[in-house]
Amino acid sequence: MQKNLTKLQKMGQDNFQKDLLQHTNDFRKVLATPSGDWSVKGFIDVAKNIYTISVDTKVVSKIIELMMFPVIQKFAKENGYEMIFSAEQNHYPDITFVTKDKKKIALDLKSTYQKNHEAISGFTLGAFTGYFRYRDSKKNITFPYKEYDKHYILGIIYTQQEELIDENKVYTIDDLEDILSVVKDFDFIVQEKYRIAKDRPGSGNTKNIGSCVKMGELMEGTGPFSTLGVKVFDDYWINYMTLEMARSAKLK
Repeated sequence: MQKNLTKLQKMGQDNFQKDLLQHTNDFRKVLATPSGDWSVKGFIDVAKNIYTISVDTKVVSKIIELMMFPVIQKFAKENGYEMIFSAEQNHYPDITFVTKDKKKIALDLKSTYQKNHEAISGFTLGAFTGYFRYRDSKKNITFPYKEYDKHYILGIIYTQQEELIDENKVYTIDDLEDILSVVKDFDFIVQEKYRIAKDRPGSGNTKNIGSCVKMGELMEGTGPFSTLGVKVFDDYWINYMTLEMARSAKLK
């Protein structure tokens, strides 16, 4: 799967995408053991007690992001990019890269689990309201949306541990090898946001753009907007309304 994913993504990729994908093995090395299990086993306190990590996807995602940042910093240094982290957790994007010729590139880190060999649970690709619609706005975004040259997603896809993990059990350092990792088998994608976006919001009532869920579409960047282009993607989502939004606007 990992070799096929990398091969597929090399088709038609630009320099930013190509250069970041070259660090796939570096990402995997910091996240996984040689057997593919997540290298993080739990949280440790000063008494050297180890508490297992929850299978909560938000907890897993945040730790994964923190582990990947040093590799991304290495990538930025190699390519002469200035790297600016978002000021707040809910600000877009996670990282802004400024090139030598002062172009701004947005990178959001997204992680999710694989449901089977052909599909994932799905990513949310950022808001379609607020700064996305009002592109001069500085609210909840590092720079106004209109200043970004491109918008990328670095997607981390993993498999959840099938065996039941006892989250109430406390381990010691001596038990480290026996602690099950809550996730394993990491894969990575780097795609422009519009190429993997679908035409429906993410799960729930959130006002976020949903992603494709088929592995092939994510690897190849062949979502419904991929052939239509970023301008059609922007126009569609700038004007998109949920049922609640339509009712508020008194549209029938």
